[in-house]
Amino acid sequence: MAVGLQLRIAFFSIAIGLVVLGLKFGAYWLTGSVALYSDALETIVNVASSFAALIAVWFASKPADNNHPYGHDKAEYFAAVLVGVMIVLAALSIFRAAWIGLVHGDSPDCSPLGIGLNVLAALINGLWAAYLTQVGRKVRSPALVADGKHLFTDVVSSLGVLIGVVLVLLTGWTILDSVLAILVGLAVLWSGWGLVKESVGGLMDEAASADVLEKIRLQISEQGEGALEAHDLRTRIAGKTTFIDFHLVVSGSMTVESAHEICDRVEAAISEDVPGARITIHVEPEHKAKHSGIVVL
Repeated sequence: MAVGLQLRIAFFSIAIGLVVLGLKFGAYWLTGSVALYSDALETIVNVASSFAALIAVWFASKPADNNHPYGHDKAEYFAAVLVGVMIVLAALSIFRAAWIGLVHGDSPDCSPLGIGLNVLAALINGLWAAYLTQVGRKVRSPALVADGKHLFTDVVSSLGVLIGVVLVLLTGWTILDSVLAILVGLAVLWSGWGLVKESVGGLMDEAASADVLEKIRLQISEQGEGALEAHDLRTRIAGKTTFIDFHLVVSGSMTVESAHEICDRVEAAISEDVPGARITIHVEPEHKAKHSGIVVL
């Protein structure tokens, strides 16, 4: 169900992106503002990133196979990296437009309709960004969260551009139009860098957060009755999946069946606390104890 929801959201993101793109280019056509043009350029990246998110969500939803026994969840991180690269390219295009504006020094036209179109576009983007981020975190989709964060950055820059364009029209300082475009470009560039950095962390098998690790340790300690200790706990995140493995030390006289019951109990407790967990437990006899891991209560 979550995958179906993600795919529907990705489709809606493309449709909404195209609507917003039309509104912003309409605003630029009516005003001739370089800053509004830079805002519209960023929206092209929004549409492209929505396409990337759609493909990533579809590919990541495929079940594990012989070539990918651990699943395809990391496909979403590749999409997020691609979006980050496209954001950086959009920033470079904005800088180019700003430079042209500085050289020619053209003043934007006063068009209430044009400004109104940009306000409407920002409002649509703001509502959709909030929804994307909320749902993306709920279903643990890096691609949807990345899309939502990017849209939110777009909203902030759009509001800044609108305020600046109004100031240009009121003061007649045409240079402000290009300066605003440069500021938008810097904000976009920073957003792209942050997104690439975060996504690369996922591709590099980044460990679970401290809160998640504490939950895992607590469940091992509380539900591992019958075992002696657990050590060498390792985790890595891949999309919606959290891979967890550790060594569980039991008495050398314990039967395989008894040890297996302890493992089942611990796995069930961790899975309830950490959705999407895939757990591997290596059972060891007591002479393997390190006396430095998780003490079982």
